[in-house]
Amino acid sequence: MRSSWYSVMPARTLRAVVVLALTAGVTAVVPAAQAETAPPPAATNTTVAAKPYMGWTSWTMQSSKYPGLNPKGDYSYLSEANVIKQTDAMAAKLKKYGYEYVNIDAGWWMDWSWKPRFDEYGRQQADPERFPSGMKAVADHIHAKGLKAGIYLPVGLEKGAYGDGGNPVWNADGCTTGDIVHDDLRTTNGWDSAYKIDFSNPCAQKYIDSQARMFADWGYDFLKLDGVGPGSFKSGDNYDNVADVAAWQQAIRTAGRPIHLELSWSLDYGHVADWKKYSNGWRIDTDVECYCNTLVTWENSVDDRWDDAPAWTGHAGPGGWSDLDSLNVGNGDMDGLTKAERQSYATLWAIAKSPLFTGDDLTRLDSYGLKLLTDREVIAINQSGAPPAEPVTASDPQQVWAAKNPNGTYTVALFNLSDAPAAVTANWSTLGFKGKATVRDVWNKENLGGHTDRITQALPAHGSRLFTVTPRGTALARTAHEAESAGNTLSGNASVADCSACSGGRKVGNLYTGGKVTFNDVVVAKAGTYQIEVAYVSGDSRSILVSANGRGATSHIFASTGDWSTVNSVHVPVKLKAGANTVTFDSGSGYAPDIDRIDVPKSS
Repeated sequence: MRSSWYSVMPARTLRAVVVLALTAGVTAVVPAAQAETAPPPAATNTTVAAKPYMGWTSWTMQSSKYPGLNPKGDYSYLSEANVIKQTDAMAAKLKKYGYEYVNIDAGWWMDWSWKPRFDEYGRQQADPERFPSGMKAVADHIHAKGLKAGIYLPVGLEKGAYGDGGNPVWNADGCTTGDIVHDDLRTTNGWDSAYKIDFSNPCAQKYIDSQARMFADWGYDFLKLDGVGPGSFKSGDNYDNVADVAAWQQAIRTAGRPIHLELSWSLDYGHVADWKKYSNGWRIDTDVECYCNTLVTWENSVDDRWDDAPAWTGHAGPGGWSDLDSLNVGNGDMDGLTKAERQSYATLWAIAKSPLFTGDDLTRLDSYGLKLLTDREVIAINQSGAPPAEPVTASDPQQVWAAKNPNGTYTVALFNLSDAPAAVTANWSTLGFKGKATVRDVWNKENLGGHTDRITQALPAHGSRLFTVTPRGTALARTAHEAESAGNTLSGNASVADCSACSGGRKVGNLYTGGKVTFNDVVVAKAGTYQIEVAYVSGDSRSILVSANGRGATSHIFASTGDWSTVNSVHVPVKLKAGANTVTFDSGSGYAPDIDRIDVPKSS
């Protein structure tokens, strides 16, 4: 499944868009005298993205086939009237909890048949039927409610904005749309709906400046730039939009208004440094919406985030956050989820420090949905500015995520991602301590008292628990064992390789079709089940078989670390005997992650 409007519209509509974009004379042009302009607003010292943003997006309801949402045809939900309705509902119900952005997504410059409209400078202009008062008036209404206004663009120069290449660029004497793209009119973005901009020509930056200035003049505080590559399921030079993102950052700096720049969708992890440098947020995955008769479904694609988020957790922080997409847990049956799924969805978004923006109909939130969206303790976890939680166990159907907070407590989430009820245990040793801890159930507002070494909960299918854990015990001592140690045994294809990010500068790789590494002389004082921490490298999600002393192996899934030069770690339970043990990591018949080292607790 791919993101947003070009990729999901019916084939007949998509063909019409392509024809409209390429055929001269069909694009509506708004004369400069009619363009919405105003004196540039004064710059402020507002810090953008100090915390994950909170708000609402139009796209979820636009994309759904739920009865009554899009009465004029696909994606017709987006209108001035509906944006105003959701703005007023947010102000009344959610504003006091921190929700502030009202984000208008794709289609605001399209008529009901998806025909685009541009001004004489090749800039998108509001469709007069969808937004009869214009985009500035809508932003003014949002601001009057004490909220912030968001808007949307696809990356590149839209084909319909090009004209014959002779459209002038606003406030850039001598520059035309023909100057700002490559001579061969190569295409870009996730749908090839735009020409790739050539930033070797100074006119290109002037065009981006003109768009940013237009949004600032209208009073917009947020821009979602969509179809950005590398990513959006495209690769290669045509789809490398890093220069576009950098140009947008530069344009925003001079536009006269702080604007949050959010990138979409399913961005390439290999360019995470660029996304962090030039933007305030980056989508890490495909659309969460199911494009079906509900807003989302668990399988398509809410559950993907547990696999895809771990690689990105170390990169989020004040100024820029990893975006898991919209949080649609407020509308009950329209969401398409069970209550357990809705809570797990909200829990992951909160602990991963994803922006908390919903696509639900805010005028008909049910009581459970309102509870999930407005829980002050959960929101405080998301908004704390502390690092995101990450998996401390393997990415198996039952898993534990955790983060250490600045005050010494831990945020701990238990997830049962299987289709049947199951028990899930959080062991304190995976958090780095042993002994007692006091536990608070965050969602249920219950203090659960003291628990020694662990807590176990029976969870429904796709269920979760969210705890604040306060250690009362002692720090856990561990013994480190390097995978590349000469005392270990390598079998099959396994071999030692250099690894600058690994402890000791080396790792064991080539663990495929029978390749394995056995750690010898793993000594513990007494028999028991030990939570062994495994540092590993894996460019994709992979399984591995773990065993001790030649006994039956257990398969575990290790989430992607993002690339083959980044190290993450998780814990796996291993039964050890008193004295010396062997611990084996075996690829079996598939491909396993590379192993850097293991750290074994000195007590079980």
